[in-house]
Amino acid sequence: MANSPDPSNSSPASDAPKRGLFSRKPKAAKAKKPSRLKQIGEVFQMTRRHDPMVPWLMLLAFLGVVAVSLLVGFLLENWITGLIIGIALGALAATLILSRRAERAAFAQIEDQPGASGAALGTLKRGWITEDQPVAVNPRTQDAVFRAIGRPGVVLVSEGPSNRVKPLVDAERKRLARILPNVTIHVIESGRGEGQVPLSQIARKMNKLKGELTKTEVSAVSKRISSLGGRLPIPKGIDPYKARPDRKAARGR
Repeated sequence: MANSPDPSNSSPASDAPKRGLFSRKPKAAKAKKPSRLKQIGEVFQMTRRHDPMVPWLMLLAFLGVVAVSLLVGFLLENWITGLIIGIALGALAATLILSRRAERAAFAQIEDQPGASGAALGTLKRGWITEDQPVAVNPRTQDAVFRAIGRPGVVLVSEGPSNRVKPLVDAERKRLARILPNVTIHVIESGRGEGQVPLSQIARKMNKLKGELTKTEVSAVSKRISSLGGRLPIPKGIDPYKARPDRKAARGR
């Protein structure tokens, strides 16, 4: 008589449910992203640690907008509508203040790190062509020069004391002037010293520069520079990716 199969000896594969010939493969579970409210809460906590005044500024903005809306509603004899609109606009005003303060707090965390100027260029809006790596570096002092190309021309952003980083900036400016004689080259020194621009204001200052090139010319300038190469490797200690602030988190996205 044949021995009956022992259930204890059955393999794990036999216990798995069999999939039909035309049945679909089970989809892998997707990692859930944190909710928008949770992201805003994390941004608020991070900002409050570096800027204790932010809760009061947000509250002041919210109450101020609501008060003005209520006043207009009373004048128009429709205070309920004024209150509803005021709450919505007040929440928007508080969120805008949080966004601005969060960006400042993010820059404050990376201000003294090598590569912070390159991170500041990463916050530029459309219309600019930037590079993550510096175009000139002093390996000993870790002073660096970053470059951006836009409608105002070429912008060089230096990182380091003015007198120490000046040779790097002058050398890069002369090199660009030889290959781009008709393109304006701007220089911005990042830092807190005299004549320097804080990290949080670099993008704003660059966007205020007068446009001189068309979009087509900007692309042509970028290709001209890229064709000549000359990109330098980042020395040890400079990592723009680690220094880059999170814009999405700063906006609560």
